[in-house]
Order: sequence, then structure tokens, then C-alpha cells
Amino acid sequence: MDIKIDSRKIKKGDTFIALRGINKDGHDYIEDAIKRGATNIICERGKYSVNTTIVKDTKEYLKEYLENNYYDDIKKLKLIGMTGTNGKTTTCFLIFRALNKAGIKCAYIGTLGFYINDEARILSNTTPSLYEIYEMLLECARKDIKYVVMEVSSQGLSMGRVDTLIFDYVIFSNLTQDHLDYHKTMDSYLLEKQKLFKMTNNSYAIVNVDDEYSNYFLLDNKNITYGKSSKDYKISNVNSTLKGSHFKVNDEEYFTKLVGEYNVYNMTVVIILLKLLNVENISELIKDLDSPNGRMDIISYNENNIIVDYAHTPDAVEKIISNVSKLPHSKIITLIGCGGNRDKTKRSIMGDIATKLSDYVVFTSDNPRFEDPKEILKDITCKLDKKNYKIIVNRKKAIRKSIQMLRKNDILLLLGKGHEDYQIIKDKKYPFSDKEIVLKYLR
Repeated sequence: MDIKIDSRKIKKGDTFIALRGINKDGHDYIEDAIKRGATNIICERGKYSVNTTIVKDTKEYLKEYLENNYYDDIKKLKLIGMTGTNGKTTTCFLIFRALNKAGIKCAYIGTLGFYINDEARILSNTTPSLYEIYEMLLECARKDIKYVVMEVSSQGLSMGRVDTLIFDYVIFSNLTQDHLDYHKTMDSYLLEKQKLFKMTNNSYAIVNVDDEYSNYFLLDNKNITYGKSSKDYKISNVNSTLKGSHFKVNDEEYFTKLVGEYNVYNMTVVIILLKLLNVENISELIKDLDSPNGRMDIISYNENNIIVDYAHTPDAVEKIISNVSKLPHSKIITLIGCGGNRDKTKRSIMGDIATKLSDYVVFTSDNPRFEDPKEILKDITCKLDKKNYKIIVNRKKAIRKSIQMLRKNDILLLLGKGHEDYQIIKDKKYPFSDKEIVLKYLR
């Protein structure tokens, strides 16, 4: 595209559009864009040495520009969008793997990055900017991709990052407390997520009917429900071990390598999509699909198991500990923290869940950002009734100490960071991977 929103990517003759963001204002980078060769500037204020167009709202201008100039190039793509508090990454990545395995060319956009063919690129947000999404969709169209599966976050919907797009399939997993630092109330959080189900055109809507908010997502679409109480795709006979899960959907038997009942829900969405696309031998196709990195990632250690997972909301933490507690074990030790400059109201809730459902808990730092890690840990532990925990602020030391606590048949859960290979302290990212620390310790 000859229009750019990042001055560093400007080439001679490009147009630079100055967008106002949460932390940065594109107007501050206009002179840099001109130095790099921009010959046209779209902005909301100012006078510059090159051709300048003043508009009321650069974000709205960009949205109209992208739709008018590029939508025809991407409209042949089939878009699959999924929203919900938990399960988006695992489900979308499984869909991406399953469709490609079935010979249907599919790309993935989400928390893990942008995956197209055999390439993977890191993204800055679960749902990138509308400009970045158009760039990726245009690449998909050029490379003959047929389907694009996309995680659609509530913040992404709120900020218009998927505006102008029409989704052929929309999916709702669940709604539980998260991001209230941004949305303020659960009602606001819900209404933002609901927007995805209005970005449709006689589309399929796949909805977890077991979730208490499911009715808000059963709108004017081709509605398909799934869950234990569903009349469309009924889940039953779930039997999960550390080697995987056996389950039924409408009396058809399936096996997945993924562990836990919530992963059965994730895999059921994959099954529904494959059926809608008339894929054959689905049970064979899904049985060897792996979960994405950092999602229920199991490492065997002597006669124990260490599990790395991204669970960072009260519901996700409760689900993973509850599911693991059904597996054979002696004790469950959980290591967990909370991110800084994020929803503070969930901290004490997560502390309570962890101590009530685990035999022992190690509270430690997550991504403290601009907050004092000790203050975050005070928020987590301030209302606890049980005393089955210790606080180790340094996450690396906490992981090592947790491993040292393991005895025969224990399970250690390392929660909160999953696939992340960094720790955010103030505004910098430092190399840090829970899994790598475990593997180095075990060598």
C-alpha cells in the first residue's frame, strides 16, 4: 500500500497518515516521514513542506480509504472471527492447523502472531490495527489463501480494528471478568464483544450455549450452538487424562491430545467448522493436533508433570486447576502472578481461587509494567483466608523453588505467561520464558 501509518516504513513518494493512538500521536512523526520521502501528509492539524490534507478524523479517513481502495481485493477471502474471554488462541490456532491439514489454505491472525503458509510473524496486539489487518489480508489474497481465522478482542472491536470487514463465520466461547481496567463494566465488555456478531451477512454463528451470556450472541445469523446443553452439537462423555481427552459430540466419538474439558469445548468448534466445510474423516484429522505453544504445555520431570499455561483470568485459572485436579496426582502446586497496569479487581479473586483449589501456591511477578511488583502481590494476597502460599517476587527464582518442591506424582502449574518469551518491566521487554527456565533447570 502507498499509504503508511508508521514513519519508519515510508518510501519515496508515499503518503503518511498521522493517527492519534493511546500512547503516541502520529502528528509527532510527520517531519520524520517527510525526511524519509513522504510527498503527501494526511493529518488533523498543522502546515508542512509537502502536499498536506487536513481532515477532521484521520482514523475515519483511513478506514474509508482502506475500504474504498482495497476491500475489493480481499472480499474473496473467507473470514473466521472468534471472540470470548478465554479459548480464542487455542481454538483459532487449532482451526488454522486443521484446515491446512485438510488441504484448505488458511492463515491465522492472533496472540501468537501472523501465520501464513510456513511463515510466522510476531504482532504487537491480539487484534492488530485495521491498517495492519488489511496488509495481512492483501498478502493472503495474493498468496491464494482461502480462509483467515482471526482472534477478535474486545479492545480491538472497541477501537475499530476490524471495521469494514464482513465475517463469514463468527464464534463465541465464553465471557468472564477481564479487561475491566479498559471497559469499566461487564456490560460494556459484553457489548463490545457482541459487535463481532453484527459484522456478518447471513453468516454462521457458532455459540457456546453453556455460557450464561450466550443469548447475547444468538442474533440474526445462521446460529449453531455447542456445549453440554446444546441441541445442535451436544458434548458428552468427557474423559480426560494427561495423555489427552476422549469425548462425544452428538454420539460421535473423538480423541484429542489436548487435556481438560475446556479444551474439548475448543476442539468441538474445530469439529463444527470442519463439518460445515464438508471435510471427511474428522476424527482422524483432529486426533494428532497439538495445542499451541504455552497452552497446557506439559513437561515430564521424574515422576511429576510441569504444565505451562497462559491462564491469566479468574475463570481460566479456575478451569485449569479444576481440570488438573481431576487427573491422578499427589499435590498441585500453582505458581501465579498478575500483570501490572491492568484490571486490579481480579487480583484478589485469582489469589483466592489459586489457594482454594491448589495444595500450595507460589505468588510471583508476571509483567509488572509500571507498577511495583510487591504492591501487585499485596493486592493478590490481601484477602486470603488460607495460608498455603509463599511470595517470591523474582519469577525465575520462584520457578526454580517451585520445581524443588515437587515430590512423587505432583503437578506444578506455571500460569499467566504461557507462550510469552519476555517479561515487561516498565516499558521494556526483557527476554524471559517460563518453559525455557524449566528446561534449563532440568538439564
